[in-house]
Amino acid sequence: MTEDAKAGLPWLAVAALGVVFGDIGTSPLYTLSACLAALSMPPTAAHLLAIISLILWTLILIVAVKYAWFVMRADEHGEGGVMVITGLAARGQPEGSRTRWVIFALGLLGASLFYGDGAITPAISVLSALQGMEVASVRLTPLVVPLSVGIIIGLFWIQRRGTAAISRFFGPAMFAWFLILLISGVAWVAQAPSVIRALDPWLGLHMLLTHGLGGFTILGAVVLAVTGAEALYADLGHFGARPIRLAWYFVVLPALAFNYLGQGALLILHPAAAQNPFFKMFPGWAMIPMVLISGIATVIASQSIISGAYSATRQASMLGYLPRLTIRHTSASERGQIYLPGLNWALMIAVILIILAFRSSNALSFAYGTAVTGTMLFTTILVFFVARQSWRWPLWKAGLFSGFFVLIDGVFFSANAVKFVAGGWVPVTIGLAVFTLMSTWRRGRKLLLQALSPGSLSIAEFRGMIATSTINRVPGTAVFLTVRAGGIPHTLLHNLKHNKVLHERVVILTIQFESTSRVLRAERAAIREYGDGLYGLTARYGFMEHPDIPALLTDTVLPFTWNPADTTYFVSRQHILPKAGGSLALWRQRLFAVMLKASATAIDFFHLPANQVMELGDIVELPDRLEAPLNDP
Repeated sequence: MTEDAKAGLPWLAVAALGVVFGDIGTSPLYTLSACLAALSMPPTAAHLLAIISLILWTLILIVAVKYAWFVMRADEHGEGGVMVITGLAARGQPEGSRTRWVIFALGLLGASLFYGDGAITPAISVLSALQGMEVASVRLTPLVVPLSVGIIIGLFWIQRRGTAAISRFFGPAMFAWFLILLISGVAWVAQAPSVIRALDPWLGLHMLLTHGLGGFTILGAVVLAVTGAEALYADLGHFGARPIRLAWYFVVLPALAFNYLGQGALLILHPAAAQNPFFKMFPGWAMIPMVLISGIATVIASQSIISGAYSATRQASMLGYLPRLTIRHTSASERGQIYLPGLNWALMIAVILIILAFRSSNALSFAYGTAVTGTMLFTTILVFFVARQSWRWPLWKAGLFSGFFVLIDGVFFSANAVKFVAGGWVPVTIGLAVFTLMSTWRRGRKLLLQALSPGSLSIAEFRGMIATSTINRVPGTAVFLTVRAGGIPHTLLHNLKHNKVLHERVVILTIQFESTSRVLRAERAAIREYGDGLYGLTARYGFMEHPDIPALLTDTVLPFTWNPADTTYFVSRQHILPKAGGSLALWRQRLFAVMLKASATAIDFFHLPANQVMELGDIVELPDRLEAPLNDP
């Protein structure tokens, strides 16, 4: 690491506080109170110490060990996230194999459950912050839900204007938040130092072993302490591993640990504070200021999860699991600052409905955790394949590591599964809905390409056809977009059939999205000259990149003089005619048809000049069976 990089490391760590740790940083607002609410026995000092012990060791094992030291090693050109680890895990697996299918299924399920987490995080965070008003005065209780809804509406409303201007304050604001957590915790620990005994892991284990189902169900609330742990890995590409680890070990972990210990010390001295121990750590005069400060922290946490949902959706779209989406860049300098209108409003409606349905953070805690623990479990399984394939670990080492954390994640997932009827069904339903959309789009897209391929001509056949006909060649360049290389796209044949002309220069442009996050600039484009004014251009992009075709043509060394103003772009749009039977159920064919119709236009997605685009359509029936093996659901 260079001296300049070392000098900038603390600032990157502070910036990471505002993006990576917003969710996990606000968990002290509700975790301990949720644990006490789930306790099926009278709370005693021993029970309290056992619960805090479970919280602390969950933070250490899940976040400090599994994510910070191991999962974050599974990077692709510095990028992380469930899509990255899925691609790494699948490497070396034979095409069409069952193992490869299982890996992609786990990755897709993990990505889908992320949306369930994304809908609940803003709701529980904002509710828990505003419930501090109840501590100040019970007369303010009726305002909690309306104010929560108002904040959520405002938060999602500003997304279209971009958050680049305010996001630069997120890091310092969250640093101040963690400082408050640390100081308040230390102050109470000093008053009841016996709470330090909670650092003994045996206290938590003893509770689990001796209290049967009652101790087991507590884990469903304990896991709330690590919600947001996945962000350490998902946001790897924004900051790098060193700043994230630095922020975690030297700021976040000490602040969280001391605050949970401080809440325990408060309850040892004042057991009546069990309903909302976080806010009762502060004197009466500081209550309203702390509501405001915690409200700011929860807005930052919510902003982080919204931005994460945008990024995950863009990745899924680029990899072919979702249709093309309208993506608006809200910052000229920050490439990660994007806005997806459709997802934004859908997520806002889901969050508002969840707030209105549950109305309190304790009630919502029953819905929280199922999606988080599911994603954590799937990530651990995928790490096993990465350890074997990329890290070259021997079977015993990869099995021992993964087996240990699969056991831990499996216990947490099972503890949350008990809460399914009480609210756990919410994130699972959202996740399954997203999984259905992704898998339907993936399979429908494969069937659609198969339906279009038999009618396509080879380059040689097409050249022979134009050589023996009197086709009128007109000046200019025509660019035909296609996803299948090596043939003549339908749009070219349709244009020739209806307009009876062929441009002087014809570029058949194939866009390929790779399973890697980024493609080197030198490997971006490859062009081939076929003769008779025909050219084949293949452009490769990673799933973290956004294609800009005019910019691509400008940057590529072409074997002819290209004039942007004298270029026409031909794109296609298919209309599906659903039919009974086949490898895709009728209802899924109809769903695929709706998704295809709702997908963003090529003009928006590829940054094409609108007045130079010609769109041609096809009416297609999907084939009865998929000929090529499908490596994922």
